[in-house]
Amino acid sequence: MITTAKQVGGFSLIEILVVVVIIGILGAAIVPNLLGRPDQARITTARSDLNSLANALEIYRLDNYHYPSTEQGLEALENQPTGFPEPRNYNPEGYIAKLPPDPWGYPYVYERADAGFSLFSLGADGREGGEGLNADIHYEDI
Repeated sequence: MITTAKQVGGFSLIEILVVVVIIGILGAAIVPNLLGRPDQARITTARSDLNSLANALEIYRLDNYHYPSTEQGLEALENQPTGFPEPRNYNPEGYIAKLPPDPWGYPYVYERADAGFSLFSLGADGREGGEGLNADIHYEDI
């Protein structure tokens, strides 16, 4: 009786090389498209930040029965605010870990309104209004 070694399943060197080449081709085709669009990436980041800040504001309102005042601002999400309106059930851990600047390095703009709030980024130029990359990005438009 002749005993043979069991065949062990696995990938051959050729199969692995083919996969590596395919990944390299895909990377060469996709990466330049992603790297060539930093402005679009900044706009997407601003929209994502605005969504996160708006969600934190909603949780703040659920805990404290109102949004922070314009004077208390977005800082109320990071540290317990003073002044009116006083938060009744402020979360001792805050509502966000750190208040981010917009992708162009400017602070996000928050204004309390009667029925809610206005939240936006001033865009690449850091001034209200503008077109293209300089256009304001409003949470309400997302």
